Amino acid sequence: MSTGTLLAIIIPIAVVIVLVTLAIVLDRRRRSRLRERFGPEYDRTVDEAGGRRAAEYDLGSREKRHESLDIRPLAPGMRERYAREWRGVQEQFVDRPESAVHDADRLVTALMRERGYPTDDFDQQTRDLSVEHGNTLEHYRAAHEVERLDSDHPATTEQLRGAMIHYRVLFDELLSNGNRPGSGRS
Repeated sequence: MSTGTLLAIIIPIAVVIVLVTLAIVLDRRRRSRLRERFGPEYDRTVDEAGGRRAAEYDLGSREKRHESLDIRPLAPGMRERYAREWRGVQEQFVDRPESAVHDADRLVTALMRERGYPTDDFDQQTRDLSVEHGNTLEHYRAAHEVERLDSDHPATTEQLRGAMIHYRVLFDELLSNGNRPGSGRS
């Protein structure tokens, strides 16, 4: 075989190997970035979507939607007003725990709306929140589940206490405008 023929075979093979390697590296970087950004929500989405590729497509769609939202920081006066309201909700828990949990849900929803998150549909709320609050989203789901219990299956005092704690985690993060290490927000 001539040198020209060998080069005609080896060069395309080398190019294919380089391209495949590059694709694998880029895929791993993208996966790593999504895992870091979404935290536990990444694994939850993989389970729900039935596979990594479908989940990553979904998470990418969430990021694109999130970019189109007008998420804004709270003014200092509004931050203090919400903090004051939260203290009032916590204080009522001793005498009226169910009302306090309902009010906590209402207050978290109002705070989301104030920050610019759409609040019409709980599932969409969680999808929108997952982009910047994926590490605390499970708290919100747990609290919301307790808040939704009806009179046929009333929540225990311990469940209500847990719901308040869960709401508080997301509330604090939203109140601080999402400022946390790695959030990329100011």
